[in-house]
Amino acid sequence: MPVVNTVRGPVDVADLGQTLMHEHVFVISPEHVDNYGRDAWWDEEYRVADAVAKLKAVAAKGVRTIVDPTVWGLGRYIPRVRRVADQVPELNIVVASGIYSFDEIPHQYEYRGPGLMMDVPEPMVEDFSRDIVEGIAGTGVRAAFLKCVIERKGLTPGVERICRAVAQTHLRTGVPITVHTNPSTGSGLLALELFLKEGVDPAKIVLGHSGDSNDLDHLMRLADTGATLGMDRFGLDAYNSTASRVATVVALCERGYADRMVLSHDSACFMDYFGAAWDDGIPLAAPNWHFGHIHDDVLPALREAGVGDTQVDQMLIDNPRRYFS
Repeated sequence: MPVVNTVRGPVDVADLGQTLMHEHVFVISPEHVDNYGRDAWWDEEYRVADAVAKLKAVAAKGVRTIVDPTVWGLGRYIPRVRRVADQVPELNIVVASGIYSFDEIPHQYEYRGPGLMMDVPEPMVEDFSRDIVEGIAGTGVRAAFLKCVIERKGLTPGVERICRAVAQTHLRTGVPITVHTNPSTGSGLLALELFLKEGVDPAKIVLGHSGDSNDLDHLMRLADTGATLGMDRFGLDAYNSTASRVATVVALCERGYADRMVLSHDSACFMDYFGAAWDDGIPLAAPNWHFGHIHDDVLPALREAGVGDTQVDQMLIDNPRRYFS
């Protein structure tokens, strides 16, 4: 049986159980925290304890794994995540390598690489591969998938270089890919075109945030390649309402696409985009944007609309297992 690396070590894919395929433990900028957060809204011990409580609550609903695509650009810091994971032994946390950028590459790669000032093999491939094969930053925690972004600006030179490095790392290591897409601009099609040209098996690609769209023809076109649709922003009504997201998933299930969707919220235990407002403002502005929304509200709505348990299991158990196999 194949295994997938988690924060606490390798786990048989058969033991992943119900899996939320796009959640974050923490999304923060270390520079933001260090310069402005520690005297205002960041308390390390409180945030760790709060994350433990939130993840224990979602585990109590039957979730056994969360897949966390927090990479460079979103504040990945594995020692903090491991502190949380060690206190929630009933839940697996799977972490990623890659870069989150809508446009430019980090300046630390700008002058190093093929044909650049320092003409060396692509350093991003070397760094991503080290995360996967040896572990992240000396922690021994190994990344189990890759993350990149193609947003509204499309394949800028920086984004294209990151995505090609992700593809090359996938071919070297075999781990799958999740790509943040913007359905309103059709960037999922750009992602597929690039990755297929690089030789990536579409079955190893999740097209993140596909659930922001209700365009069934577009979504079926993506899924017909063999890629998986990330229906992963339940509760973010500013992008698409829960009712619309549910109706789209129902329609795709009716058309036979339950084996090409995964479910999630793209939420976090804490996200510094909102500072102190995360604790009191977000529950008012986006009351359903939390780890329990799918089990509390979405699954009952899907079942009421005729989605069967077998299809629910495909989206929550079978498709994540296949992705990591």
